[in-house]
Amino acid sequence: MAKTATFAVVHFSVAFTVGYALTGSIVVGGALALIEPAINTVAFYFHELGWKKYEENKEAIQEALANSV
Repeated sequence: MAKTATFAVVHFSVAFTVGYALTGSIVVGGALALIEPAINTVAFYFHELGWKKYEENKEAIQEALANSV
C-alpha cells in the first residue's frame, strides 16, 4: 500500500507541475492534479478490460492475423 500511496503523490505532483509550468497558474495546476489522475484511473479500467479480452482471445487473434497475410 505504501508503494501505491507514494506513486499517487508522484502522479499528482507531476500533473500539478506540468499544468503550472505550461500556464503559470496554481489553479490550473491544481485542477490538472485532480482531474487528470481521475480520468486516467477510468481509462486504466477500460485498458485492463481490453487486455483481458485480448488475453482470452489471443490464439484466435494471432491465427486470424497469420491467415490474413
